Amino acid sequence: MTNSRISGFYNLNLDERRKKIADSSSLHDFGTLDSALTHGLSLETAMHMVENVIGLYALPLGIGLNFQVNGRDVLVPMVIEEPSVVAGASFMAKLARAKGGFIAESTEPLMIGQLQVLEIKNLYEAKQKILDNKQELIEYIDTFPSSIKKLGGGARDIEVRIIESSPIGSFLVVHLIYDVRDAMGANAINTACEQLSPKIEALTGGKVHLKILSNLSDRRITKSKCVIPVKELEFVGADGVRPYTGEEVRDGIIAAYAFAAVDPYRATTHNKGIMNGVDAVVIATGNDWRAIEAGAHAYAARSGKYTSLSTWSKDNEGNLVGELEMPMAVGIVGGATKVHPAAQMAIQLMEVKTANELAEIIVSVGLAQNMAALRALATEGIQRGHMSLHARQIAISAGASGDLIEKVASTMVLEKNIRLERASELVKKLESGE
Repeated sequence: MTNSRISGFYNLNLDERRKKIADSSSLHDFGTLDSALTHGLSLETAMHMVENVIGLYALPLGIGLNFQVNGRDVLVPMVIEEPSVVAGASFMAKLARAKGGFIAESTEPLMIGQLQVLEIKNLYEAKQKILDNKQELIEYIDTFPSSIKKLGGGARDIEVRIIESSPIGSFLVVHLIYDVRDAMGANAINTACEQLSPKIEALTGGKVHLKILSNLSDRRITKSKCVIPVKELEFVGADGVRPYTGEEVRDGIIAAYAFAAVDPYRATTHNKGIMNGVDAVVIATGNDWRAIEAGAHAYAARSGKYTSLSTWSKDNEGNLVGELEMPMAVGIVGGATKVHPAAQMAIQLMEVKTANELAEIIVSVGLAQNMAALRALATEGIQRGHMSLHARQIAISAGASGDLIEKVASTMVLEKNIRLERASELVKKLESGE
């Protein structure tokens, strides 16, 4: 059984952390974990993944602790360079455990493929012809060999839209609704659209131009919810003096959410905070974070106005309630998830058996990170925790190493003077023994 509650994890050294993660998960074998994280992607494999390869680029991989999703403890791998994200999400996950952690659910993994049909004389007549032959078209697509079809996926529906006005005039758009099962689905959708193209042209007399998936995967939605008892929100500020009541923190978080709900300038930064958590897990598992980002922000604007992806409120008992709903087109088969050793390890570490299960963990992390940011903003400000970690990066940039990093960073934080010039001065001073 995985145990995501690991006390004192931050204080362990690198080898001790890896050993603890192996012991606290289904991996058990420390060697497997160590190999995936130490050696990772080889240059030889990278040469076959993208063009013009000249090397590898590494990012930190941390572990989100304390997560409980749908009653199961999960150790969450997170790849990100921004300070405070892993710690913030982990702490919020700890608070959520008081009411059972995160409860998440997903729709069927349906993706949309689009065919743009040009040069049609009568758009309404062409639309009707496609709809009249919809079942035949669906059956036709499913006659082609497909690994996804073998797993129970395949074409599910066909929809038709008429674009009345565009820079090139009117045209038809055909949507192929396709169940991609545990894949992200891009290759399957694009292939199916190309296979469908001749049939659409024959029915309409038009010319199919673009044929490609849409990254606005609004048929593939994941929701996560958490309830935080107001008592769990109490804390004393970093100064050791200022107490924050649970009600004060709760109401501050709700007020911060309200700002994002009505103002696109705030909503953009609010949603970026959500994506700090989401992208970190998407990258760790070898999934397409650009597609997830595009779909999330388009979904946030689906009403015609860009707004918050999450909602925060209080229930009848006064508990803080957070909910996050967004498209989540991720897979556990194909692509980098089956090529990158660290991505394979990440999937194994989380013990996910389906793409929906992975999506539910990812959205839960996004909700946790959103809460961490709102809590900081509503109380001591975002900079306190963020700058403490940022100070370490400045110290390293100034040439600090080993124990010197913490000494330089802590001094700058106390002085409230986190600058490269000051870090350089401190490094020289401490190295000389002054």
